[in-house]
Amino acid sequence: MSEDLALRDSIIAKVNNFEKILAELPQVDLNTTHALAGEVYSRTIFIPAGTTLTGAIHNKNHINIMCGDITVSTDTGMKRLRGYNVFPTKAGMKRVGYAHEDTYWTTVLQTKETDLSKIEEDATPEYAKLQNNTLGLTSGMNKLLEGN
Repeated sequence: MSEDLALRDSIIAKVNNFEKILAELPQVDLNTTHALAGEVYSRTIFIPAGTTLTGAIHNKNHINIMCGDITVSTDTGMKRLRGYNVFPTKAGMKRVGYAHEDTYWTTVLQTKETDLSKIEEDATPEYAKLQNNTLGLTSGMNKLLEGN
């Protein structure tokens, strides 16, 4: 196993352990919205100030668009991101973060799927942990917006 993979696996194990602790605390609805345009899917969450959260491992390389103020794990360690940021993430990354101010986080990825459940299953092996599944949100509350 390469050093990069060993480091990534170590980070993921730590985030998973932290995630178990967070799961025991009251949960915050991140008001997830989705959009689909052709083969491009985006998932946006609203992270209220004071929220600590973890993300899901992604199966694919993707783009993140963030607006707000959050300290988050990155490929090179913890970083505080303020304002508007756009950056790529390699497949296999799992993040942890703390929102200092209200923050919007959008993940953009390529997909051939058109059904939200299938998109999520294709995007992450942790799709069952996604908030719309864990909070029991109905499909009517968690719509996929299709653009032209």
